[in-house]
Order: sequence, then structure tokens, then C-alpha cells
Amino acid sequence: MAVSLTKGGNVSLSKEAPGLKKITLGLGWDPRKTDGKEFDLDAMVFLVNDAGKVRSDADFVFFNNKQSSDGSVVHAGDNRSGAGDGDDETIMIDLEKLPADVQKVVATVVIYEGKERGQNFGMVDKAYIRVLNGDGGAEIARFDLSEDAGTVTAMIFGEVYRSGADWKFKAIGQGYDAGFQALVQSYGVNA
Repeated sequence: MAVSLTKGGNVSLSKEAPGLKKITLGLGWDPRKTDGKEFDLDAMVFLVNDAGKVRSDADFVFFNNKQSSDGSVVHAGDNRSGAGDGDDETIMIDLEKLPADVQKVVATVVIYEGKERGQNFGMVDKAYIRVLNGDGGAEIARFDLSEDAGTVTAMIFGEVYRSGADWKFKAIGQGYDAGFQALVQSYGVNA
């Protein structure tokens, strides 16, 4: 039975799934209303150190850089519509391969050209992030983003982080008003 989290809640993945070696982050959403323009949301992750910054631009994994340089994080590809049931985009993380100086993997979603297209998270419905066991696919934890995110075009959904020898997941659900450029730069990516 998966742990259902509320904003700010966290769970020990290591305790919920002893022996956990690999996880998959499943992210999903549905456009609530649209004016007919393509509504393209993109999942992206940042592998950050203790200072909350990427070690290099290669630690920013998204549709144009689908794998971290060490292969520990792999993005399965871009879904341009959010149509259909199930996860819209997935990111696989090999916890054993993650370098020791990576403290967190931060999962974010950005609306591609959101400002230009007049689109924002207030137009998105049923957004969620879930953590699946990489071995067998059982859902360990889930966070449904229920609040209306108004005018933001970027959002931090959640993060997987080290806590001693354990791995934990924290539900964030925080909108990022300044948009894509500012988001990636806040993690130290040269954008």
C-alpha cells in the first residue's frame, strides 16, 4: 500500500521498501482547460549537492539531456500532450549509482513556453508525482498536487534525498513564479 503524502510531508523510501536499489518517478497531469494551443509540460530533475546546486550542467536531466553523465538518472522521454491515463513522463533513478556528493534529486515540471502561450498551472488538473520501486514497479509513495497553482509556469513537485544511509521522498508542491530560466539558474545550471 503506497503512502499518500500531503504538501511538505515526507516518507522513508528505505523503510517502506527495504533493500530498495532503484526507483522510478512517475509524473502525471491533465490540461483542465485549453484554448486549443498545444499544452506541453516537461518533467526535469536536478541532481544537487549539499549546497543545493548541480555539480555541472550534466546534472540537469530533461528531454534534451535524457541521462546524467554517470547513467544514474534516466529520463524516459517527452510526452507533449498529457493525454491518456497513467504517468505522462517517468524518470528512472539508480540509487546505488548516484554519486556520493549528490544529496538530492529534485523533480520539477515546467510548462513549455507557458508565458508565451498564456498557460499556467492553474489550467492543469490531476497533477501528481509518485515513487515506484524500480524492481517490480510497486508504488511506494504518491503526492497529488491539489491546490490551484494560479499563474505559475514552473513547479517543484518533490525531491528524493539522502538521510544518513536511507533515502527519503518529500512532497514539495511549490510554484516557481520566475519561470524556467530562473528555476534552472537557481540550481546552478548555465542556462
